[in-house]
Amino acid sequence: MVVEKKKAAPAKAKAEKVEKKPAAEKIETVAVSVSGDSRNALQKRRIVEGLVVSDKMQKTIVVKVDRRVRDTMYKKYVVRSRRFKAHDEKNEAKIGDLVTIVESRPLSKEKRWVLNSILRRAGQVAEINV
Repeated sequence: MVVEKKKAAPAKAKAEKVEKKPAAEKIETVAVSVSGDSRNALQKRRIVEGLVVSDKMQKTIVVKVDRRVRDTMYKKYVVRSRRFKAHDEKNEAKIGDLVTIVESRPLSKEKRWVLNSILRRAGQVAEINV
């Protein structure tokens, strides 16, 4: 009695699963002139809004930027945050300030952002019209 062996199906190449990443944070772009380069006179740079969590370093602040992301399993919105080191030339920002920072060229190993403006100081209370 002859038993026929079934041929194994050829292994299919595993297709790489490409997942869409959620938007990192609410990003605004602004046209900024770059000095010394006439070819790229205007470039778009990201502007993000966040809270200063550290000002211990000289001319550097750490800004925490929060974003809301929907959880894939529970369909609930959770807060994710990132910390950016930003250049603060005049040491103006203090812990608790709400600031905007702008993307820039690399200034050090981890610093790629520059303080743009201080929206609200730590001690100030938002005005509410009643």
